Amino acid sequence: MGIFCPWMRNFNVILEGAWLVRDVKSADDAIGVAISEAGKRLNQKKLEFVEVEVGESTCPHCNEPLDGVFLVAGTALVGLIFEIKIFNAESEEHAARIAKSMIGRALGAIPLRLLDISDMD
Repeated sequence: MGIFCPWMRNFNVILEGAWLVRDVKSADDAIGVAISEAGKRLNQKKLEFVEVEVGESTCPHCNEPLDGVFLVAGTALVGLIFEIKIFNAESEEHAARIAKSMIGRALGAIPLRLLDISDMD
């Protein structure tokens, strides 16, 4: 049984990461490899509860959604979205630091950026 602290809150944290994939022929292949590799690393650290999706961007000319992948010469940069629930954090900043630490430790040298944080209480 955990200790209940009334000032602690629960948050849903969404991070964006940049994943490099080499030797792929298509954007779809790069997305599949990136999600698979990220999932393996997270599962190895017992973080299978982290949701992983491909990110999106918007075309500046037509405003249509685009998959977050850029492919040149068989090498792709894939934007991945990581969603995690953080329980018993002191603040939004604390929850973001916890999320970045947990996911960052599992993924290694993958750059992460906070996209969104919301209070679950």
